[in-house]
Amino acid sequence: MAFRTLTGVIISLLLCLNAWADDQSAWSGLARNAPTGARAWTARDEIQINPSHPDQYTVVKGDTLWELSGKFLTHPWQWPELWSHNTQIKNPHLIYPGDTIYFSIVNGKPQLSLSRSDFPQAQAALNSTCVLKEDDYNHGRKDFAVSKDGKVVPCIRETDLKQAIRLIPTEAIASYLTSPKVVDEDELGSSPYVVGFAGEHIIVGTGDRVYVRSITEPKTLSYTIYRPGNAYISPENGEILGYEAQYIADASLQHPGDPATLAITKANREIRTGDRIMPNIEQDVALNYFPRPPKQSLKGSIISVLGGVSQIGRYNVVVIDKGTADGLLVGHELNIYKSGKIVSDSFSPIKNDTVNLPDEVAGTLMVFRPFDRVSYALVMRADQALHVLDKVQTP
Repeated sequence: MAFRTLTGVIISLLLCLNAWADDQSAWSGLARNAPTGARAWTARDEIQINPSHPDQYTVVKGDTLWELSGKFLTHPWQWPELWSHNTQIKNPHLIYPGDTIYFSIVNGKPQLSLSRSDFPQAQAALNSTCVLKEDDYNHGRKDFAVSKDGKVVPCIRETDLKQAIRLIPTEAIASYLTSPKVVDEDELGSSPYVVGFAGEHIIVGTGDRVYVRSITEPKTLSYTIYRPGNAYISPENGEILGYEAQYIADASLQHPGDPATLAITKANREIRTGDRIMPNIEQDVALNYFPRPPKQSLKGSIISVLGGVSQIGRYNVVVIDKGTADGLLVGHELNIYKSGKIVSDSFSPIKNDTVNLPDEVAGTLMVFRPFDRVSYALVMRADQALHVLDKVQTP
């Protein structure tokens, strides 16, 4: 499952590069579609340069496009705009370690240019008479080298040694792309559940078999075992927004029935009776990870943090109390706010007067897996320690 997830991430990152270009055309319509009284963001007229930007920067291995954008921009989602007048680079998302980025002002407008480092060639490829290039794999090879006796000659596959830097640190979210998940009470309560173990096992793990109630007409052979977790509760009105389904294991159906028999193919922790079973439906992770702000104004809160940590920092995964029902999509960026302190005003003519200081921006997060009423989000920037119940809102 991990291999499938990571493979989906890699493929999706390649596919989403073109999706970002399509998304730019939507910016011009934001002003027209903005609610009355709201200021819609546009990429072109709101571009803001980071005051402490470098004049030049050489990309190193481990950099992400988000970090690189933040070196030059206050709002990293405006990265393509800095390249809009530079025909040297066709795709500003394809930046490689060793490339040097230069900042300049051209005709009163900020602009970036790039000095591309050379790609080293493999010496073996230079000495070979048969080299398979990437196009041969992408479009199919038409010519084959044949020896004098009519046999196909082995070829060397030529691959670029350099890989473009990633949009975001995908390893931080890979384990959360398909599991755990958020479900409603009915979905959790109506799911089949483990009633026993094959053999005399007390603890069940990978390679063992379990018995499950009521899988009589299966639609798939692949299942995931979950354990009911905590409820996600709205801090505004106490309403339950959903329930966490904690990932326990993957299993394959051996024999349908009541009970059905499933074999455990991968286990993250020990399996217990009462654990719930849900079909493992393949999901396309074709997502645009490059952040951009929502079209509409949104305000919410961080209601949980995943990964067993208490204080929240950069690249931690959090749960917020807004989801697709509120208009959130994958890649939407929100600012994180720390509530302003209440301080006493000893100079006020009013006795025991207090002042509520304004909320301050303390970080940025990006939604990568929205559900109906909550969303998983990655903290992209944290200027100080963040906590559950900190506010989030549209930049």
